[in-house]
Amino acid sequence: MWNGAELARAFGVSQYVVRRYLETLESVFMVRSLRPWSANIAKRQVKAPKIYIRDSGLLHCFLETATERTLFRHPKVGASWEGFVIEHVLATLRAPPEAAFFWRAHTGAELDLLVSQRGDLRGFGIKRTTAPRLTRSSRSAMESLGLERLDLIHAGSETFPLAPGVRAVAASRLVSDL
Repeated sequence: MWNGAELARAFGVSQYVVRRYLETLESVFMVRSLRPWSANIAKRQVKAPKIYIRDSGLLHCFLETATERTLFRHPKVGASWEGFVIEHVLATLRAPPEAAFFWRAHTGAELDLLVSQRGDLRGFGIKRTTAPRLTRSSRSAMESLGLERLDLIHAGSETFPLAPGVRAVAASRLVSDL
């Protein structure tokens, strides 16, 4: 989650300067900024954007995770997986940056990626597991946002239904299954 004030304090610069650095990194495709989806619903929603380093290899270099073992033990491995999958989903859907969002309510319910295309909303949850399951958070997101379909992207090898309107989609099958 983006916290410009915290970064500005850490670097001893103004929030304006930090924001300009972020905009520069976005303009050279180093980072992706997912804006929060703001719908007129009853739940209070998070309004700060989420920031991802678009090249997971570069992120792993920054994190000094030279081996698979050190990567899988790192506390940011889930965020790395999430950013990697988001890039591939958006490329597969050919979604422009302005069509990509995330959604999070203050209650904790969230969707990692929400894509708005041709008037339709598509929701995506992303989990680095081989056995995904439908969570209360996913159900809340579907209900709150009025989604007819939700895809939970996972690290397993198969795509399969989880519930009406909900599929577990293997990351290795994104191109064929989305």
